[in-house]
Amino acid sequence: MRSTFMGLEASKRGLFTQQTALYTTGHNIANANTEGYSRQRIIMSPTLGYPGAGLNAPMTPGHIGTGVKAESVQRVRDEFIDRQYRQETNKLGYWETKASAISQMEDVMSEPSEYGLDEAFRLFWSALQDVSANPDDTAARKVVVQRAIHLADSFNYIDTQLKQIQGNLGNEINVSVEQINSILEQIANINKEIQAVEPNGYVPNDLYDKRDLLVDQLNEYFPVSIERVPSGGNASKVAEGSYTIKLNVKDNSGSYSEIVLVDGGNYATLRALDTSGKLVDGDEDTDPANPQLAYLPFHQLEISMGNKTQTIGQENFQEFKGKLLSLIDSFGYSTDGTNNTIKGYFPEMLQSLDKLANAFVQAFNKVHEAGYTLGKSDDPDTSVNGISFFDPAGLTAGTIKVNDALVKDPNLVAASSVQGEEGNGKWALILANLQSMPINNKESIGKIKDKDGNETTVELPDNLGLDGATFQSYYQGLIGQLGVDGQKANLLKTNTETIRLTVENNRASMSSVSLDEEMTDMIRFQQAYSANARMITVIDELLDKVINGMGRAGL
Repeated sequence: MRSTFMGLEASKRGLFTQQTALYTTGHNIANANTEGYSRQRIIMSPTLGYPGAGLNAPMTPGHIGTGVKAESVQRVRDEFIDRQYRQETNKLGYWETKASAISQMEDVMSEPSEYGLDEAFRLFWSALQDVSANPDDTAARKVVVQRAIHLADSFNYIDTQLKQIQGNLGNEINVSVEQINSILEQIANINKEIQAVEPNGYVPNDLYDKRDLLVDQLNEYFPVSIERVPSGGNASKVAEGSYTIKLNVKDNSGSYSEIVLVDGGNYATLRALDTSGKLVDGDEDTDPANPQLAYLPFHQLEISMGNKTQTIGQENFQEFKGKLLSLIDSFGYSTDGTNNTIKGYFPEMLQSLDKLANAFVQAFNKVHEAGYTLGKSDDPDTSVNGISFFDPAGLTAGTIKVNDALVKDPNLVAASSVQGEEGNGKWALILANLQSMPINNKESIGKIKDKDGNETTVELPDNLGLDGATFQSYYQGLIGQLGVDGQKANLLKTNTETIRLTVENNRASMSSVSLDEEMTDMIRFQQAYSANARMITVIDELLDKVINGMGRAGL
C-alpha cells in the first residue's frame, strides 16, 4: 500500500529545491558586478521512485515519482577558455610592459625634435662653419663653445633620464616579485580553506572563483600550470580540490620542466637577485670595475620553498613569458653572473650612446688638437695647438663635457690650419666636415702646417667603433631601431589585446551573470515554488476529506 503522505513529501522536496534555486539566483544577482565571480546554477535531479525493488514491494503500474532534490550548486566555467585567457594574459603582460618601457625611452630621446640630440649636433656643426667663415670673430667662437655645451648637456640629459627610467624598472621588478609572493600566499591560504571544507561534502564555489582570479593575475607575470589535488574525505564528485601551481621553465638544453610554487597550503618565496647577490630594487649599486653602470643587472630568480631553493635565469623563461621577464629584458640582465656582458633594452641603448659619445670625443679632440688657436697677429708663437675641445676624461654620454679652458677663453678654439694665420678658418671647416665623414679607423682628415712650413697629415684614431657611419647617421640608426621596436611592441600589444578580449568575451558569455537571464530564472523558480505550494494545499484538502469525511455515514 502506498504512503498516504507521499504527495506531501514530494511537494515539500519541490519547495525546498525551488527555494534553493531562488537563493542561488539571488546570490548571482548580488554578485553581478563582482570581479572574477562565476554564475552558479542548481543541478536538480529526481529522487528515487516508489516503490523500491524487493520481495515485499507493492504492485504499482510503475515507479511513482517522489519529487526532486538539489544534487549540487555548481559554477558555470570552461577550463579550456580559462587556459586560453591565461595564455593571452601572459602574452599581453609581456608586450604591454615592453611597449610602455619603449614609449618612455622614446619620450626621452624625442626624435625628430627641435630640442633633441640630432638637432644639437646640427647646431654645433653650423656654428663651426660660421667660425670657418669668420675665424677672427670672437663672438662666433663663443657660439661654438655654447653649442658644444648644449650638445654635451643633451648627451648628459638623455643618459640621466634613461638611467632614471631604468632604475624605475628595477624597482618595478622588486615590486612585481613581492606581488607574486603575495598572490602565491593567498592561493595557498585558499587551498587550506578548501581542504577544510570539501571533505564535509560542500562545494565552496566562491573560494574557487577567488582562487581562479588570483591564478589569472599570476599568469600576467609568468606562465604557470595547474594541477588539481583531491581533498579526500566525503568530498563531492564536483569538488575541484586544492591547486598545485607550477612555473614552466626552460633548462639549458632547451627542454621544459616545472618548478612547484604552491603545493596545497605550502607556497614558495621568490627573490630577484642581481650579479652581487642582492635584491634588484632600482637603487644605484655600481660595479667598481664598471663605474659607468648605474645599476647592477638582474642575474637570477631565487625560488625557495621549505628547505629547497632553486634558481632560474633570464634564459630559462619560456617564450611569451609575462610582465616579469619583460621588465627584466628592459632593465638589463647578465647570463653569466658577471657585469662584463650585459644585455637588455636600456643597457644596450646606454652602451650605444656611450659608444657614440666616446667616438665623437676622441675623433673631435684628435682633429681639434692638430689645429691652431687664434693668436696675436704679430706673434705666431701665440697660436698654439694640442688643446682638447672636450674634456678627455669624459668619454661617455653621462660624462661628456667641454674643456673648461675653452669655456673661459673661446679664442682657444682651433680654427686655423696654419700656425700664425689669424684669418685662416680652414681647420674649423675640417672640423665641421666631420659631420658628413664616415668614421673609420685612421681615416685621413687633412694636413696641418706649423710656422716653419712643415706639414703633418692628421688621421682619426683607431677603434672608434662606428664602422663607417657618421656621428649623426649612427644616432639616427639608434632612433630608427627604437621606432621599429616600439611599433612592433605596440602592434603585438594591440593584437594580443584583441585576442584576449575575444577570449574574455567568450568566457563572459558563459560564466558572467546576465541579469536578464537571472530575472527569467527567478520568475521560473518562483512559479515552480508557487505550484508546489499549491500542490500541498490540494493534498491537504484531499487528506482532510479522508480524515474528516470518511466513516461518517448516516450522521
